[in-house]
Amino acid sequence: MRAPAPASSRPRAGRTAATALLCAAVAAGAAACGPSPAEAKPAGPYAELTGSQIVDKAFAATATAKSLTVDVDLTSEGERTRSYVSFDGTGKCTGTVTTGTAATTELIRADRKNVYLRFDEAALNEESEGESPEVREAMLKALRGRWVELPASDPDAKDAVELCDPEKLLGGLEQGASGIERGAETTVGGQKALALTEPDGDATRTVYVATEGTPYVLRIVTKGGDEPGTITFSQYGKPVTAKAPAPKDIADLD
Repeated sequence: MRAPAPASSRPRAGRTAATALLCAAVAAGAAACGPSPAEAKPAGPYAELTGSQIVDKAFAATATAKSLTVDVDLTSEGERTRSYVSFDGTGKCTGTVTTGTAATTELIRADRKNVYLRFDEAALNEESEGESPEVREAMLKALRGRWVELPASDPDAKDAVELCDPEKLLGGLEQGASGIERGAETTVGGQKALALTEPDGDATRTVYVATEGTPYVLRIVTKGGDEPGTITFSQYGKPVTAKAPAPKDIADLD
């Protein structure tokens, strides 16, 4: 996410790799494989369903959840990206995105009108890289420890808006994957779950589905391939508290 600079020296806007990776990582959980092998009817949870049918059921449930938290930790092209975002269907959203080793951006969306971003020192240094000394100093002075208020329609808010949009982030949980095999029963975050494994080229993806209550996706783990990592889904149905920062804590970019 790119920090707006004071006055007329705003850095370049555009979709960051972090947002693209997070959305793609969730979507990757629905990648289709080859033909589904014949399966003997198993015992245990969802005994009447194949592995592919269980994942379809879980994706459908997750995509319609009223609220949840998505915790992502993945690596692409050698760079690690982590995010922790809670959102609901009313537009409320809070979270953090960290790229590399330390650069962290906090975000708040209290409604559908505005987005608030706050950058730590490492993120500010990255955002101001390449600027003149005068602009760099002005950015650091204006933004250090303060929130930036942006209309949701502002191009610089695009990344945050997409991270806070359930349809954007969960839209990749499409049904119809095949070749998914049932695995062992286990627990994820204290909840009972069934592991379902799907080969995908050089990678192996395991989807963990809750076996008690609503069959939500609890975790997706990708090993190998170009983008290994873990996505954890939690706090289903829990209220999301998102309050706009106090005016005194918002940077005056003029």
